[in-house]
Amino acid sequence: MIITRSPLRISLGGGGTDLPSYYCDHSGFVMAAAIDRYVYITLHQRFVPQILLKYSRMEEVDCVDDIEHPIFREALRALEMDAQSLEITSMADIPAGTGLGSSGSFTIALLKALHTYKKNIVHPDELAEQACHIEIDVLGEPVGKQDQYIAAYGGIACFEFLPDDRVEVEPLKLDTEALYNLEDNLLLFFTGYSRPASATLKEQDHKTRQGEQEMIENLHFVKELGLQSKAALETGDLHHYAELMNVHWEHKKKRSEKMSNTDIERWYGLALKNGAVGGKLTGAGGGGFLMFYAEDKVRLRHAMREADLKEVRFRFDFEGTKVVIQS
Repeated sequence: MIITRSPLRISLGGGGTDLPSYYCDHSGFVMAAAIDRYVYITLHQRFVPQILLKYSRMEEVDCVDDIEHPIFREALRALEMDAQSLEITSMADIPAGTGLGSSGSFTIALLKALHTYKKNIVHPDELAEQACHIEIDVLGEPVGKQDQYIAAYGGIACFEFLPDDRVEVEPLKLDTEALYNLEDNLLLFFTGYSRPASATLKEQDHKTRQGEQEMIENLHFVKELGLQSKAALETGDLHHYAELMNVHWEHKKKRSEKMSNTDIERWYGLALKNGAVGGKLTGAGGGGFLMFYAEDKVRLRHAMREADLKEVRFRFDFEGTKVVIQS
């Protein structure tokens, strides 16, 4: 029996510049934090020869090539496993399509379980690169790299995505007081909407590849905001960081008409009137979680509760993807 877990994430700045369509020409920068909400993979040996997969549905097949779930199939192919008599199950603390990087976390947790089964020692960087290769190169998903990297490493980190496909990883240099204040004052509220990240990112990816100047300038500005956000956090100016979140959100909305809707705008405005200094929608947009930095948490929580938005409380995760049980 092997059980692995991989943390979900919140993006703290620069989101969208981690797509190859942008960073291959301009370099990207993203700051992200792993949180203590997880995707779990359970793997164990069966007494029958078929492969059994359990996720939102169930598959029982004779060989890897018959698997319908693309990430399960390609991960098993990547590690050259016949997977006979294996049962693999996935579970998650938060539903997919909610802007917390669940697809990347799922792929990383699955690869970690398969490597553990094969008794391979694998570095977080290698794990992240394998996951990115499967999702971006093999499956052709229009997604970025931040989800896989922060899931593999954990903590709060800055990632520079270079044109030669290298990724430089640096921990965010937060002092203890700033770290605790950031953790205490960031709040997540579920909008009730969910959608795959690719639905929104496909438009951004296409426009960037076509060289549309408005999109490229938008991403240039968001990257600069990410660097400014890093500086604000590292100097302990959390109020300024929260104000930059608002600027980021306004520019993020310009990338696609699907990014927001009337409900999200209403809740966002309500939050700013009730204790939130700044905020944005997590992930690619269009649904998922609203994240706010609040200086009056009691007031904000009350306002969001009155609006029927459910809060998901979290702490930062500093362990990254790990094996929970191996027996």
